[in-house]
Amino acid sequence: MVCFWVGGAGVQDSRCLLLWCNIKPLPGANRLIKHLRSNGVPTALASNSPRSNVEAKISCHQGWKESFTAIVGGDEVEKGKPSPDIFLEAAKRMNTTPSNCLVIEDSLPGVTAGKAAGMHVIAVPSVPKKTAEFSTADEVINSLLDVKPENWGLPPFKDWIEGTLPIEPWFISGPVIKGFGRGSKVLGIPTANLPAENFSDVVSEHTSGVYFGWAGLSTRGVYKMVMSIGWNPYFDNTEKTVEPWLLHDFGEDFYGEELRLAIVGYIRPEANFPSLESLIERIHEDGRIAEKALDLPMYAQYKDSPYLRNPLQQGSTTDGSQAELNSK
Repeated sequence: MVCFWVGGAGVQDSRCLLLWCNIKPLPGANRLIKHLRSNGVPTALASNSPRSNVEAKISCHQGWKESFTAIVGGDEVEKGKPSPDIFLEAAKRMNTTPSNCLVIEDSLPGVTAGKAAGMHVIAVPSVPKKTAEFSTADEVINSLLDVKPENWGLPPFKDWIEGTLPIEPWFISGPVIKGFGRGSKVLGIPTANLPAENFSDVVSEHTSGVYFGWAGLSTRGVYKMVMSIGWNPYFDNTEKTVEPWLLHDFGEDFYGEELRLAIVGYIRPEANFPSLESLIERIHEDGRIAEKALDLPMYAQYKDSPYLRNPLQQGSTTDGSQAELNSK
């Protein structure tokens, strides 16, 4: 089976090129492209944008252009998505049949086009909380981190370790303040809440899901932690939040203390649950996975990160934005 990597909106003019080059790829994009290329899986890039714009975009990312067997722009076919023309042309250039192709798409027109072309389609919705609208896709996933190539007859990833995926570490911090009390009162799990609007630039770079890493408290030390990023479908949050759970029994609140997080790995996508009990059970399972994984040398090394121990301006993050954490 071959794979189509699907482009998003195009660069409108030359002034946008610098901006595009400063934007990071979607989480999991580099990993997926490198995996397909290293395993000899023919891969095409098909976008409604003009081909020149597509090539300008990918030129900013090392190794991307060389990874695609074919690149098809919207100006090279009669009709763009949701018409199947662009995918059929890509299959033709790759000398394969549509039924042997897997499309990875983030838009409804793209999903419609892929299915109309007679191809298999994985949807990765670019708009949050819109999964139901992508029901015509063969599979809907939360992010590119959740692609399972083996489900489609492709070589599996081999970088998962004990139920965790190593990621490029990222860091956030802020003072602990009182929150809504949902973690302790409803879940029986004393979590902290981080309003996403205070970390909009940082959080927007990372897909929703369950992560883990290390938490440093300014007067207490460094502890293992597991955290969720997203909208918590069970509670149907209206805003994206970051909620870390420090895997330690403190026996008391620590409002006002500086809390710093080093996020080093990924466990699973965000999910809804049929009952509060099943949600609590899954949170505890996430905790057990994180607790065990953080003893591995590849994760344990970050416990000594200077970021977790050295004094920082309260509320600062690695990109200079301001934030506060709500203890729940």
